[in-house]
Amino acid sequence: MRYLVMVSHGTLAPGLHSVLKMLGNDTPNILSTSLVDGMGADEYVENVKAMLAPVAADDEVVLLGDILGGSPLTNAMNTLAEKGLLAHTIAFGGMNLPMAMTAMMGLAAMDLDSLKQMMLQEGKNGMSELVVPTDDADDEDDDI
Repeated sequence: MRYLVMVSHGTLAPGLHSVLKMLGNDTPNILSTSLVDGMGADEYVENVKAMLAPVAADDEVVLLGDILGGSPLTNAMNTLAEKGLLAHTIAFGGMNLPMAMTAMMGLAAMDLDSLKQMMLQEGKNGMSELVVPTDDADDEDDDI
């Protein structure tokens, strides 16, 4: 089986997980947990271990974390290493909703390398500035 695992500070990962459920994917192979305010590292690691309990040695993991090098992602990677799963894991920092949606849609159908490339592209494409014209801009055009 292949799992999508999301980890974060605060409630970002569970929030993205809830959006994926809202979009119609409430499957047991999408997992999330977070390091919330006031939680110690030991408690967080125990939550990660409990979350990863159903993941078997021959399963594959797509791991999304909020910050590359942040403690949620680092501790999740350490836990995956303890379970012997790093060789079957692709991991990303800087997760966003387009990446999570792409992972969800390609989880069962795509090979990991193709999924990785598509997730990176969608994550980048999902970031863009929204430029809203203002009345001031229209006034400046009239002066020309």
